[in-house]
Amino acid sequence: MVNEQQTIKRVLESAKTIAVVGASPKSHRPSNQVMLFLLNKGYKVIPVNPVTAGEQIHGQTVVASLSELDQPVDMVDIFRNSVDAGDAVDDAIAIKAKAVWMQLGVINEPAAERAEEAGLDVVMDRCPAIEIPRLEA
Repeated sequence: MVNEQQTIKRVLESAKTIAVVGASPKSHRPSNQVMLFLLNKGYKVIPVNPVTAGEQIHGQTVVASLSELDQPVDMVDIFRNSVDAGDAVDDAIAIKAKAVWMQLGVINEPAAERAEEAGLDVVMDRCPAIEIPRLEA
């Protein structure tokens, strides 16, 4: 079930590689700050943004899309508006990610249902930078 505490815990404890869709090179943007937080927590983080593909964010090379990844991804962290999150969820399903995580304010029930039907864990309208410290407490 979406947002069950056990799902959040399982996703965060099992994920090793996270793709951040909508990663921004601008340090004041939440996607940039969360990406740095995840890197500092030991996750391998791959920034995904077609506008800045080939550039670096926190020393990680940006890829244009999830379909360009040449490695498995455990979790896709989505920083897109709710409508556009559906495409990112579909891409996560296509690359066989294990989980999708839609950030605070990102709510797309049909996309969440598609992901669950495809066997992915789903977290929606939450932030790992808030949930991880809760699990560590």
